[in-house]
Amino acid sequence: MSDGTIRLEPVALAAHSRRIVDSTAFSSAVFCLIVGNACLLGIETYTGAVHQWRAELKLAEHLFLAAFTAEILLRAAACADRPKEFFRDPWNIFDLAVVALALTPFARENTTLLRLLRLARVLRAARFLPQLRIVIVAVGKSLPGTASFVLVGALLLYVYAMLGWVFFARADPEHYGSLGRAALTLFLLITLDGLGDAVRGGLEVSRWTIVYFASFVLLGSFLLVNLLIGVVINSLEEARELEAEERAHEMAAPSGGPEEARAVLLARIAAARRALDEVEEGLATAAAHDHPLLRPSPPGASVPRGPS
Repeated sequence: MSDGTIRLEPVALAAHSRRIVDSTAFSSAVFCLIVGNACLLGIETYTGAVHQWRAELKLAEHLFLAAFTAEILLRAAACADRPKEFFRDPWNIFDLAVVALALTPFARENTTLLRLLRLARVLRAARFLPQLRIVIVAVGKSLPGTASFVLVGALLLYVYAMLGWVFFARADPEHYGSLGRAALTLFLLITLDGLGDAVRGGLEVSRWTIVYFASFVLLGSFLLVNLLIGVVINSLEEARELEAEERAHEMAAPSGGPEEARAVLLARIAAARRALDEVEEGLATAAAHDHPLLRPSPPGASVPRGPS
């Protein structure tokens, strides 16, 4: 009896907490808390407001921290019957880390770290905005392709910075006097900012410098940027497919815990057995009507015998 009680308590707690966590009202309340926390951070940037409402702002911060702590405890309780599921969700780990670090004495004493943790709460808004969540996942998936893009871009900058130093170091030492200055100048030229002045300065040295600037703008501003856009768009499509698969999996999976799923399965088996019994009774009745000898004899009646 005690073992059954111990086993059913996490299931009941998880089922009750899951109904709260999955409700629209809970999601809306948490989203409003995140927005309120962001507004509180913005208000604290004004010195006059901090001096005037220091106690009120401090109380509001403690209330927000208590609310976020209660939220993460509810989410953990929703996985009481399957604790591993809680840690399989990256958002749960992120929320738990932000709340747990904010409760440590070190973070409470470090004002800068505490503000960074409070700022991290704003990122949790992506949990309740599917489109924003897709973009964040896409950014993460695009990091390997972006690393290759950075390597190619660095190689391009290095080659053209060396050429710029060779061609323009004496005529324009302010922009091309060293490899670092030339690379910085060319990095700004990728955005096409100041391209006209750079071309005019190059033409004063030689009219062939137009080939240098034209080729760099073609490779840096058009080819590389379009490659980066292609990597991001490809990652965005992958993130959308992953989100669709997760939604389909959530819809296909049973909403309750293992005990509820077992109960549903047992009910289906019982219904199938009842249907099978009805079919057997129907077949027996039909056979009795077709063959009179198979009909049940009344009590006391003699059984007919065949010829000896």
